[in-house]
Amino acid sequence: ASAIYRDGLNTLFTVGGLYAAGVHNMDFLELMTFAIGLNVTAGLGAFLFAHLDDKIGSKRTVTISLIGLIITGAAVLFTDDKLTFTGLALALGLFMGPVQAASRTLAGRLAPHGMVTQTYGLYAFTGKSVAFMGPLAYGAATHFYGMQQAGMFTIVLFWVLGLLLLSLVEEKRED
Repeated sequence: ASAIYRDGLNTLFTVGGLYAAGVHNMDFLELMTFAIGLNVTAGLGAFLFAHLDDKIGSKRTVTISLIGLIITGAAVLFTDDKLTFTGLALALGLFMGPVQAASRTLAGRLAPHGMVTQTYGLYAFTGKSVAFMGPLAYGAATHFYGMQQAGMFTIVLFWVLGLLLLSLVEEKRED
């Protein structure tokens, strides 16, 4: 589950600037400011959601964050106004940090006793093993439909699929 939704995130990190420049005509300075803003909101989201992770658990935190990504990501696709796009994208950033942080925490919490290192190795390996799927889907959809919004839609689909697979995970440690 995490490999799929993390591939959606990694694809967004890879093509987000291209999308902002291509669809919303952002210049270099706007893109740099935009990237800094996204990093700030992602960090802020990770900080704020850390308390939620401690209170309700990592799986619920990831679930809430993925739902936030899906809703905000879909809204981004339907705007053609640069200012609205920027605001929605910065809101999207609030959910990017928590998904990443709580996913790592969840991996640690699910790790059987004495196998934390192996679990994090598997976590990293699964992410790397599917890393081609997001960019491939983005590129294929953009090419086939002739618009970057179609490519961005595939990222939202990765988050939906990851959320569906995550719903099958039981948040309890195997001994």
